[in-house]
Amino acid sequence: MSQFFLAKNALFLLRKVDTTCKLCYIDDRMGIYGIPPENKEENIVKKVTFAVMGMGNRGERYANKQLRYPDMMEVVAIADTNPLTLKKAKTFLDLPEERIFNSGEEMLQQPKMADIMVIATQDAQHRDHAIKAMERGYDLLLEKPIANTAEDCMAILEAAHKYNRRVIVCHVLRYTIFYQEIKKLIDSGALGEIQTIQASEQVGWFHIAHSFVRGNWHKKADSSPMILAKCCHDMDLFLWLTGKKCKAVSSFGDRRFFNKEHCPENAAERCINCPVSDCAFNAVSYYIPRIPGWPTHVLNPQPTVKNIIESLQTTNYGRCVFQMDNDVVDHQVVNLLMEDGSTVNFVMSGFTGEQNRSIHIMGSKADLIGDFDKRTFTLRQFGKKPKVVDLNPLYTDTTGHGGGDARMVHDVLRLYLGEDFDTSAITVIDRSMESHFVALAAELSREQNGELVKMDEFIDNLKTK
Repeated sequence: MSQFFLAKNALFLLRKVDTTCKLCYIDDRMGIYGIPPENKEENIVKKVTFAVMGMGNRGERYANKQLRYPDMMEVVAIADTNPLTLKKAKTFLDLPEERIFNSGEEMLQQPKMADIMVIATQDAQHRDHAIKAMERGYDLLLEKPIANTAEDCMAILEAAHKYNRRVIVCHVLRYTIFYQEIKKLIDSGALGEIQTIQASEQVGWFHIAHSFVRGNWHKKADSSPMILAKCCHDMDLFLWLTGKKCKAVSSFGDRRFFNKEHCPENAAERCINCPVSDCAFNAVSYYIPRIPGWPTHVLNPQPTVKNIIESLQTTNYGRCVFQMDNDVVDHQVVNLLMEDGSTVNFVMSGFTGEQNRSIHIMGSKADLIGDFDKRTFTLRQFGKKPKVVDLNPLYTDTTGHGGGDARMVHDVLRLYLGEDFDTSAITVIDRSMESHFVALAAELSREQNGELVKMDEFIDNLKTK
């Protein structure tokens, strides 16, 4: 039976192994992995090898970083269930046939082939894939969320400690220049004591329709609750930026718009045959002009007009957004009460004209208003003139979550290559667990019409299941 408790800034996992009790923990001294310093040298390699399970949008992005860091990284094997995806990947990765697998299960039947396995399969598959990969001897780069239930998240965490594996969760926003510079400012004391944070994730009308109404995350049972699938990033940021734990959560939200009640009269089941001419969510008018860019390659790895039209005729991506079987929310508000009495108010909405994040941090000495997409923030120290900070000159790459994808992979490579740098922001699974618990507690509150969920009780209930 697992028990979680905190001591200062360290997360302890007390787990019974055979007849003995093993105390696994993480702190700065241990270099983030729960591996004692004296064992760290044996993990240093000259070039880091990767096996990628799931070559969809996220897995492909991580595999592509081999082109950016060719002297540090090599992808040696891939797995995916889509033959077209494998054909495309084989070309740009130059892999032999024996290192290309038609499923994650087939890949896991082979002996260990790499230092790290990237788990970028569907959320509900993470538990089985991650645990079996660790049993095989792999360390993991695990796409968020860790898993789609608290129980499965805990099972992966326990397996990481049981097999003494490194597991880094892809909370890529922590690695962006934008949030790291804000973190430095908070830690410097310039804002004083943090009192309140207001933040929003503007999912974008097009993104919510693509991913969460038509796409792989449109049903909670098959993927994850929206607040976990999309916003565990944000929960992680609040905990990391403040350096505080969450005491209680409340939340409201619903699938208010993308339902049959809002379906236009005479709308067809598929957009390609639809007579409604003024629908912003028409799949034909949305996807065709975007060929071959994002997100058309999600519909088909070879996004030609012919292939995309075929996808619109045969897959969910061509269906009417008001006639889908989706059940995840299209908007949600979450309130966090932190351990010191400070508060966080977070809004996720699909009804925005752009895809962006904004944050307003209010402290006892100053407040800060930041715009992620513009890569700027304004610091307003009380009694002084506001200071606008433009971070754009610091950026060399703004692709992939504002450069966060590449910076995370680079930090993972530096860790394996034994470079000496600050690892305090690395999203090791021990540090990422609380963000998932907060997101899942928020979903429980939402399902209970906003009832307050106390985090201690939430975690205690998990232990008794």
